[in-house]
Amino acid sequence: MDEREPDVVVMDVQMPDMDGIEATRRILEKHPEIGVVVLTMSEEDGTIFDALRAGARGYLLKGAEPDEVVRAITTVAGGGVVFGAVLASRIADFLAPRPQSGGVSPFPALTAREHEVLDLVAAGLSNSQIAARLFLSQKTVRNHVHAVLTKLQAADRTEAIIRARDAGLGR
Repeated sequence: MDEREPDVVVMDVQMPDMDGIEATRRILEKHPEIGVVVLTMSEEDGTIFDALRAGARGYLLKGAEPDEVVRAITTVAGGGVVFGAVLASRIADFLAPRPQSGGVSPFPALTAREHEVLDLVAAGLSNSQIAARLFLSQKTVRNHVHAVLTKLQAADRTEAIIRARDAGLGR
């Protein structure tokens, strides 16, 4: 990387020695000026958002037309951000405000971090996946989950998930 000094790196998520998310993170730690475009088969929300959190500025699915790939590389090289049409729509849906009754949080006893953990639990993530996503230790996540269960007076994780999903979390 140091010898070539690229403006843009096209990255796959699935690679033999290191996954593309971690590779993106490492490249951008040393070279934040480089743009990364992820070109992959994965349409999973978790993978998309992990790539964005790692610093990718483009995300296209394999099978994209060649001119779309060229436009993405050119846009990212110019400092822009690019997502394929289907992914852009899903990202917009994810970021859209969620209706809540009267603008009041359905779980006012929870801290912001506990609410975030509950949302990820409701999305079906394991403690280790939540830890990786939030850059926390598994023990810290376990403590947050315990606090959530206690504050919600939920008998178990399943009950907390049901209540969270009923409140619109876990999408």
